[in-house]
Amino acid sequence: MTASGERSAFYSVGRGTGGLGDWVTLLHPPYTLWHLSYVAIGAAVMPDLVLWRLAGTLLAFFLAVGIGAHALDELHGRPLGTGISSGLLTTVAVVSITAAMVLGLVYGGWKLLPFVIIGGVLVYAYNLELFGGVLHSDVWFAVAWGAFPALVGAYAQHWTLSLASSRSPTGARPSSAARSCWSRSSARCAISSAPPARSRSRWYWRPGEHGAV
Repeated sequence: MTASGERSAFYSVGRGTGGLGDWVTLLHPPYTLWHLSYVAIGAAVMPDLVLWRLAGTLLAFFLAVGIGAHALDELHGRPLGTGISSGLLTTVAVVSITAAMVLGLVYGGWKLLPFVIIGGVLVYAYNLELFGGVLHSDVWFAVAWGAFPALVGAYAQHWTLSLASSRSPTGARPSSAARSCWSRSSARCAISSAPPARSRSRWYWRPGEHGAV
């Protein structure tokens, strides 16, 4: 809920009081599920899918992205207008991201250490706009929240990567970039696509509407 009383997002159910609705909104449910799907896609392209490893990887990314990253994002500018205190947001972000990193190290040890370090840097640098905000862009959003989860999802299955798994992050990047564009309510976003036909369609999104022109 924004200061003007409007809903900050189509899935917003909070009233800006810090109650349960604010916490549900903080999770960005549709977008969290969207990005967790990249983990599943990455794992699915590997032969002999190990479900318990997939579940552990999904849990780690839910903690780091679904909770931690979104708590940091709300802390930095209050885009959702929740009533959750800054202290509580900070605590939740640090605890959830740390838990995700510890889970990765306990599960994968040295094999996952590089990914744990990279993931930690990405989640803090992107959402807090560290390093002068250089990582806070559509390109890095696509890398961090699209390609990276797909890559880790694949690698965490058997500590190796196949040719198919190396392609899944490539496919995750453009769709994740589209999510970044669509989720911005402050600007009119355009994504061009070139279908086989002669016509060229362009999709626009603004708060409350979408369509092709």
